[in-house]
Amino acid sequence: MDTATQLLYRQPSLPIFQNRMYNSRDEALECRTGDMCLVQNLRTGLISNQAFRPDLLIYDSAYQNEQGVSELFKAHMRGVMDIVDRIIGRRNLVEVGCGKGTFLEMLQESGFEVAGFDPTYEGTNPSVEKHLFSKGIGIKAEGLILRHVLEHIPEPVAFLQNLSEANQGAGRIYIEVPCLDWICERRTWFDIFYEHVNYFRLSDFHRIFGRVVEIGRVFGGQYLYVVAELDSVRQPEMHDSTEYFHFPSEFTAGICAAKYTTDRPAIVWGGASKGVIFSLLRSRAGFPVQAVVDINPAKQGKFLAGTGLKVEPPEEVVPRLKRGDPIFVMNSNYLKEIKTMTNNEFTYIQTDNE
Repeated sequence: MDTATQLLYRQPSLPIFQNRMYNSRDEALECRTGDMCLVQNLRTGLISNQAFRPDLLIYDSAYQNEQGVSELFKAHMRGVMDIVDRIIGRRNLVEVGCGKGTFLEMLQESGFEVAGFDPTYEGTNPSVEKHLFSKGIGIKAEGLILRHVLEHIPEPVAFLQNLSEANQGAGRIYIEVPCLDWICERRTWFDIFYEHVNYFRLSDFHRIFGRVVEIGRVFGGQYLYVVAELDSVRQPEMHDSTEYFHFPSEFTAGICAAKYTTDRPAIVWGGASKGVIFSLLRSRAGFPVQAVVDINPAKQGKFLAGTGLKVEPPEEVVPRLKRGDPIFVMNSNYLKEIKTMTNNEFTYIQTDNE
């Protein structure tokens, strides 16, 4: 077992699920927590949470990470679809970890031939099987799609090797994950989550795969994507000390940033991962959030882990605000969309634009 690591970042007692919604404030306040202890493995160069305990995480119907409600995110998924079409093709595809099936059904509606695998799937699409994609299922796909799955998987390289074996060592794979470089560039301390056991950089995938077909950033630079030959997955190795990674020394200074300080109610727009951690760490620093807005009906009326804040629809919160009141925008990608929905009447603070 590898023991040579360097400590990068530590944060105690984070909710184990930032996207699990709770039915009551008390239940949300009593949610299970785990410690974040990000380290870099000095042999492989990969970065992960050394304190991660996979046995704590059980995904069920209370987990709500669907982003397809937003037109902007739908546009992002269409862009991903274009990459898959251009580099992998439209036939004989498999989406591993298809979640609620939103992207899979977008592909199908556009004429792609795709099956999905996810043990937590709750829908009725006959193309989705409610179990893991694994060896022996008798499928040899032209391409696998792995969107926002790999960051949740302990031993990600072994997982990719298992996918290659399950697909009989054939085909290409599209992977999409959050970008650690973007998180550090923007000092988005609210983008570090317990259930994300891994944090990736572009260089990691050049070490993980022997043959990378295309690689880059998408969604305003927040996500990495890579298309690689699945049979070229290998154990990564760092070559020299230039590959050591360091978090900015002032990474968490923004928790108490002056730009967030206001004598008016603190309103957070975005009740997903970012909003959960932003509200929690701000509260711990003595700056509580008064209200959280989200357009996802599945989140509305539910409560956020750690703070017990109730998620409300825009039509309930916006009428309570005065013109010019501050709204903390958790993801600047949605700023234009939010301004349009609120008639551009407020002060919009971009939390990810340091």
